[in-house]
Amino acid sequence: MDSKHYEIRTMKPDEVSIAVEWAAQEGWNPGLHDADSYYYADKTGFLVGVLDDEPIATISAIRYDASFGFIGFYIVKPEYRGQGYGIQIWNAALAHLEDCNIGLDGVVEQQDNYKKSGFQLAYSNLRYEGLSGGQSPEDHAIVALTALPFETVAAYDQLFFPASRPAFLQHWITQPDCHALGILENGMLAGIGVIRQCRNGYKIGPLYAENADLAERLFAALKSEVDPSQPLFLDVPEVNQAAIALAEKYDMTVSFGTARMYTGEQPALPLERLFGVTSFEIG
Repeated sequence: MDSKHYEIRTMKPDEVSIAVEWAAQEGWNPGLHDADSYYYADKTGFLVGVLDDEPIATISAIRYDASFGFIGFYIVKPEYRGQGYGIQIWNAALAHLEDCNIGLDGVVEQQDNYKKSGFQLAYSNLRYEGLSGGQSPEDHAIVALTALPFETVAAYDQLFFPASRPAFLQHWITQPDCHALGILENGMLAGIGVIRQCRNGYKIGPLYAENADLAERLFAALKSEVDPSQPLFLDVPEVNQAAIALAEKYDMTVSFGTARMYTGEQPALPLERLFGVTSFEIG
């Protein structure tokens, strides 16, 4: 590095869009309104590296509570890579999440680098791509999540995530250009799903359900809510064979994968009921 001034600081609210835009340039296909929801997960968790007033590096280090955090958006502008700026913002993110069990969804090829910082592989996630649309049979068990008490929805979400995240969830299920649905069984919430518009097509996440039948009914309802014949994406844990079978039943194919890694013990989550990851960026 040269003598230019490099500063790492917390992003301002309107700067979170920088990370999302760079993610789009990297081909990660973020949702149109992801930045707004992500900011509410942890208002101090987005960092930017600024070189003489030019943003050149980003990372998110979302601290959900005192014990769990998640890293994403680790991006350095191409022309500044390999010069030491990235490792500095990486270390700042780890410092922000000190004393937390930290998760991330990393590029598979970078596993060894993450292991140097104490991360260990838990399992792989696979991104499936198909087409939106199709007819959803009339299903009186499916309801809008906004029609349910938010406390009910938040309690169900927490079954599938290592920490409570009500502020993020509230914005996630009410963001523009999205449909958030639940499915009831015996009067109880038995699954939730969200589909949102992305830079390219639509993405479903999360998709949680008590069994494969409920997951498929939610999946069919979600993809029928949006413009037909558009690219549709679903990110599934590779260890959930029922989720893979669901994706393949609808002629979806794998486009890429990530390595879910943690610095501490793998959280005891019901992966057999987790049919779609909320977001590779924040868990």
